[in-house]
Amino acid sequence: MSHKRCNGDVVSQGAAERGPRTLRAEGALKAAAAGPQPEQRLRGILEQALVFAGASFAALYSPGDDPELLCLVESAGVPRTLYGVRDSYPASGGSPVADAHRAGEAVWMGPEEFAGSAESRHVPSSGFSLAVLPVRGDGGGCLLALTERPDGFDADDRACLEVIAEAMTCPVPAETAGTGQVDGGALQPDAFTLAMDTGRAEVGDDILRLFGLAPGEFDGKVETLLGLTVPEDLPSLMSVTESDHMTIGERELEFRVLQPTGPPKWLRLSGRLLPGGDGRPTLLVGTVADASTLRPDVTDVARVQRLAAALATAGTVRDVSQAVVAALRRPLRADRIALAELENDRLVVTVLDPPDPESWPELWRLEWRTEWPDAPVRAMPTLAAALREGRARIWPAGTDDVEPALADVGPGGLAVLPLPAGGRMAGACLIGWDTPHDFGPDERALLTASAGLAGQALMRAHAFDAEHELVGMLQRQLLPRRLPKLPGAVAVARYLPSTAGLELGGDWYDVIPLPDHHVALVIGDVQGHSAGAATLMGQMRTALRAYAVEGHPPDVVVSHANRLLTGMGTDLFATCVYVDLDMEEGSAWCVRAGHLPPVLRHPDGSTETAEVEGGPPLGVVTQADFPMSPLRLRPGTLIALTTDGLVESPGADIDEGMDRFAHALAVSDPTHLGLVADALLGNARRNDDVALLLVRYDGMALRPLRESWSVWRLPEAVRHARRFTRRTLRSWDVPDDDIDGVLLIVSELVTNALVHTDGKVRLDLTLISGRLRVAVADASPRTPVKPTSIGWEATGGRGILLVEAMSATWGTLPVSGGKQVWSEIPVGGG
Repeated sequence: MSHKRCNGDVVSQGAAERGPRTLRAEGALKAAAAGPQPEQRLRGILEQALVFAGASFAALYSPGDDPELLCLVESAGVPRTLYGVRDSYPASGGSPVADAHRAGEAVWMGPEEFAGSAESRHVPSSGFSLAVLPVRGDGGGCLLALTERPDGFDADDRACLEVIAEAMTCPVPAETAGTGQVDGGALQPDAFTLAMDTGRAEVGDDILRLFGLAPGEFDGKVETLLGLTVPEDLPSLMSVTESDHMTIGERELEFRVLQPTGPPKWLRLSGRLLPGGDGRPTLLVGTVADASTLRPDVTDVARVQRLAAALATAGTVRDVSQAVVAALRRPLRADRIALAELENDRLVVTVLDPPDPESWPELWRLEWRTEWPDAPVRAMPTLAAALREGRARIWPAGTDDVEPALADVGPGGLAVLPLPAGGRMAGACLIGWDTPHDFGPDERALLTASAGLAGQALMRAHAFDAEHELVGMLQRQLLPRRLPKLPGAVAVARYLPSTAGLELGGDWYDVIPLPDHHVALVIGDVQGHSAGAATLMGQMRTALRAYAVEGHPPDVVVSHANRLLTGMGTDLFATCVYVDLDMEEGSAWCVRAGHLPPVLRHPDGSTETAEVEGGPPLGVVTQADFPMSPLRLRPGTLIALTTDGLVESPGADIDEGMDRFAHALAVSDPTHLGLVADALLGNARRNDDVALLLVRYDGMALRPLRESWSVWRLPEAVRHARRFTRRTLRSWDVPDDDIDGVLLIVSELVTNALVHTDGKVRLDLTLISGRLRVAVADASPRTPVKPTSIGWEATGGRGILLVEAMSATWGTLPVSGGKQVWSEIPVGGG
């Protein structure tokens, strides 16, 4: 395998010229080489590649116990897994690391060259440049550096890398170095070791004292120490104590430990993973100290390292923005930071710190539309020019050539950092100071390095956000676009997709208007997160709606859906709750199939979890019983239905989650259901999707008048139906002028039912708000067909045309194996 090798004389000549950046790098290397521990010196040297050479990752490889294997000794920058960098490479293999080690010459490869190499098959993406330089120290080795900058490593970068490689003349630290052990094998008081495969830990006495433990009280389990930390800090700690989340090298983080009294104590952990014999990490070693006793300032290299570590775990654009703010604002003592994403020549602000509009210039406040403003680029041509040039620009205090919209961001000093990634500008970062700020050379290098890291992370996060939004859009297409307006009730629903991965979820909800002022409330959850689960969710929602509209009682609706799912031959199952609410009576029947019961908030603010009998989940048992349970509702009662994603949490009983859910309902104001729903979802865990349906039953202000008549199949049946209708309408004070038209409609509908169907026929009359509904139900599922044309000699077929002509609206509904033909007529001037 052949690679492009640099000319050693050319590099030496570039180093000899001693450009300004190379001189600063040499000064930083001298300071790093003065570290007290060998591993600290080595890491300090590697970190200079991040600051002075624009690298996003740097590592040292050296022969291990097996001279035929080049093993990773130390690294700095973003996690190596982002580039597919391995723990070890065969010395006789065809990798760039092995080639540089054998030939003793540097290897420089751009994205196109690396994409054409055999090694590119082992990496997630080849959009980066690579440099490998031989190290002349004891035992030899190679310096590996990677960058995602479009132009790769320029001449100054190469000169700095050459200087850094030459500085690595110290012996490679032994595997036991840095374990925190003193002579005789005892731990130093502030040191610890953790076996990554067993979770057993050895901890110094000073660390135990910081955790509030006596030496004899510690059982050697890392879980014991994690249980004493603040729960919000556990994710960052778990990223260190789980070997899959941490590459070989040093990491540093701060966390809080609970105290018997008073606020938690801040501790700082510094640790590094040591490789095992096969090049895999096996032992985490390091120290823990009281953060309040440590000096507050950190080096620029450490800031870049912290930012790289934070960006490596940032999943969304918002996460990236917040990581940049946390890494730069306090260390730089900046008064404000804005981060914006570039979308089609428009800057979309993703975070402002501080977030209140009063802290920003007037022009920015005028652009404030929602949470953040759009950056007014049209009023800031200097910013547009900096984006075109693609390099950081700095304006000290008193600069006059900057427009007010930009100058007012930092009257004491302003830095504009274009964020490059993948050959384009991903966005921009603006940093401003109110008081005069002195920009030193090291700070300029810090800003440049930070911009490169932030730009790459922003592009990755934007791709993740776009895919996640696509998943959410597909999910929302399977849910109701809008909820119907209900007589005597208000309904609000929310759906939150999971942020864990990009798979579709199976949670759903529905609100189904039914005849006679009934409404069906449904919420459910299909097992799993996949396209199959989402498809099945859509099928179950459609099936339940169809069975409900047919007029079946709640237990029959759920039983039919259960038989449908078991007959589909799928391995998935579903849970659901079905509530049939009678708006007129304030009563409901509830059926539960393996799902959480409804929670009721009464008008006095008290809450209760409804006592509802439950059946098995849908799709488990073909012949299952789904009993109905009654619910009584007073006006002002709030019905809350949700899925387990809102109330479940790891390590806690689901009853505790239901109690928290009920308490949140109790303290809410049901006047504005949208705000209640948003508050309930405010602290939702996003590792599962969540569906929430809230219905406030207010009661119907005007109760309808109803009467029914069973039509017997007698020769005088139609006359009896007309007599019943006339008597009923007169008792309701319907004007005589309106009664004749209604009687004609009744005659036609009843005659059609008697002539064209068999079985029972029922006539229903309903009057509400000046609108009369005439409905005739029969046992035939066939819908009456309106004739397209009728000859003058025809003796039938005109009835349905008369009904259509005299009705404000009419139609048919399926009802329990049959149908209902209905007509609505305004009466009494309604």
